[in-house]
Amino acid sequence: MVIVLVIDRYDQLNNGTTMTAYRFAKMLEKRGHEVRVVAVGDPSVNPYAVQEFKSPVSPIAHSQGFLFAKPDKAVFKKAFAGADLVHFLLPLPFEKSAYKYLRQMDIPMSAAFHLQPENITFITHTDWCPALARGIYKFFNWYFYQYFTHIHCPSRFIADQLKINGYAAKTHVISNGVDDDFVPATKRQKHQDGLFHILMIGRLSPEKRQKVLIDAIRHSKFADKIQLHLAGNGPCKKKLMEQGKELKHQPTFGFYSKEELIQLIHACDLYVHASVIEIEAISCMEAFSCGLVPVICDSDRSATPQFAIDDRSLFKPDDSKDLAQKIDYWITHPMERERMSKEYASQGDRYRVEQSILEAEKMFQEVITEHAAAKARQ
Repeated sequence: MVIVLVIDRYDQLNNGTTMTAYRFAKMLEKRGHEVRVVAVGDPSVNPYAVQEFKSPVSPIAHSQGFLFAKPDKAVFKKAFAGADLVHFLLPLPFEKSAYKYLRQMDIPMSAAFHLQPENITFITHTDWCPALARGIYKFFNWYFYQYFTHIHCPSRFIADQLKINGYAAKTHVISNGVDDDFVPATKRQKHQDGLFHILMIGRLSPEKRQKVLIDAIRHSKFADKIQLHLAGNGPCKKKLMEQGKELKHQPTFGFYSKEELIQLIHACDLYVHASVIEIEAISCMEAFSCGLVPVICDSDRSATPQFAIDDRSLFKPDDSKDLAQKIDYWITHPMERERMSKEYASQGDRYRVEQSILEAEKMFQEVITEHAAAKARQ
């Protein structure tokens, strides 16, 4: 198939949506499909690249590793010509413009739901108003998703949210998937400093709640023996670095390549995912697929709790003392941690990206078949 992906940003792997789109495109190409990506970029590298659209909110978007694309009808025409299907990854003005252009061409289309409204309310510091997030769900539907009959949802959690908020499209629950490179080490290269190493991966932003993890380590009985690693970048970095000075061993901060990240995961003893907002959390999946036992925030606004095998891997949202107790449990039960490491690694095999691509292909084929049938009835 000739598949076109439409997304504002694709060339910088600095947020979950662009990383997902990049892996998605590469895996589809590996399966023999021609993939065209319409996004901001360098025309000499990507023949379907468009320019950035500058707006008053661009600085906020840039702080989150994002930017807005500028619609370009000439690029749309070139990218969509001869396509079997066009897949939209976001519900923003650029995608809406592309949809309007595509509508004239009678080409099958589908969409994905990757932008959780709660992410917007946290970025704009309006998370204190749950009604606003519900309003954004409904706005996205009115503005964009009502025009699609099939929507890819990375988790059952987000599919349920769409149903609750009145989305009529058929939802396809397909994990974004984990690369095959994320597996347990054949020979673990642990740190030799006598410390217990805890890892959290994710943007350094308010909803990720790294601050709760730092506070939990301060409350731990083993605070003087814990080394925290925060993998990621974002607007909260300076505040977290300052907070980290409260710990005996100050946290390390870094943005890693895939190979470096896998090496870091293999060297750590425990993974914590403190975020209260997640559509799926690939970073957590990558960690436990490598055999790192997770402790996950049990938030009702997050899909990540689904990965906890039992309550020992869950803690109450924003409760640093409860998290400290869970951390202390895993520190004092190394044999059980080793046993559960194997169970979590086995669970990771159920979320491999190859399987996700097969399921996505089925969704695309269903969209194409339905489109052809509707056309035949006209």
